[in-house]
Amino acid sequence: MPVATPDQYADMLDRAKAGGFAYPAINAASSQSVNAILQGLTEAGSDGIIQVTTGGADYFAGHTVKGRATGALAFAKFVTEVAKNYPITVALHTDHCPKPALADFVLPLLEASEEQVKAGGEPIFQSHMWDGSAVPLDENIEIAAELLPRLKNINAILEVEIGVVGGEEDGVQHEGSNDALYTTVADVTKAVESLGLGEKGRYISALTFGNVHGVYKPGNVKLRPELLGEIQEGIAAKFGTGPKPLDLVFHGGSGSTSEEIALAVANGVIKMNIDTDTQYAFTRSVAGFMFANYDGVLKVDGEVGNKKAYDPRAWGKIAETAMAARVVEATQQLGSAGKSLGV
Repeated sequence: MPVATPDQYADMLDRAKAGGFAYPAINAASSQSVNAILQGLTEAGSDGIIQVTTGGADYFAGHTVKGRATGALAFAKFVTEVAKNYPITVALHTDHCPKPALADFVLPLLEASEEQVKAGGEPIFQSHMWDGSAVPLDENIEIAAELLPRLKNINAILEVEIGVVGGEEDGVQHEGSNDALYTTVADVTKAVESLGLGEKGRYISALTFGNVHGVYKPGNVKLRPELLGEIQEGIAAKFGTGPKPLDLVFHGGSGSTSEEIALAVANGVIKMNIDTDTQYAFTRSVAGFMFANYDGVLKVDGEVGNKKAYDPRAWGKIAETAMAARVVEATQQLGSAGKSLGV
């Protein structure tokens, strides 16, 4: 199936961990971005993760409606249908859900999946993120511990954020001490003591090592991907596991060097979020088209313009192809290119 079953998703993550690569998890906010992601993954021969934030789900529902659960369900149904035309496998994920959004985003989606699984189907989303980075660590872990059994019961995966990613994404913003941008072994130890290491339900961990959402110039952010290896070693020693016991997620990677990405993946990152760079690729191509064809997309000096230029499909195809190319680049950086389950 083009949209992964829970078992296929688990296998995807296991293959990435064992093979030393990671999947791009790309944010979508429209049918065009979904199509671009599927195009790019197919061109790269890579499986991947398509995810939606609260803001993206609001937009899917209609920007005047703000019905994020409805928008997320529409997103999932759209991907499930159109992905049938592509020879790769994708998983569906909800990204960054802070505490105020639980009631109208993740919890309704969980309920919808629970009903579908009870009726003999599969969960609608293969994983959900609980973003507790804005609340105290104890509360963050407590809410994660409440969510984890529900995810386990529908054979889905929880993503937790232990630490703080700087910058802003879809209204979720963090400011304060730079020390907060670096997760500690003690933080993760507390999480593992409550959540276990898979026996209570599978979860993936967004640990922070200087990450910042958004775009920044090289040198403005001090990433320490070696910290992920130190945490893996600390947790392995503390709990007596094998190497790299944690499945890790890389947030805020725009502007990262290839070397920083490679070290993060070597230290157990199996999912890397991509949003800012694909947004820019999409919009940059549209801007280029509009500047080059201004007298066609506009009715200048009493002329009638060129319908073939201002038809949204004309520049939409260019935008999707440009975004798809950035997706291909991500798969190459992360090592998932050519490793689709279907290859």
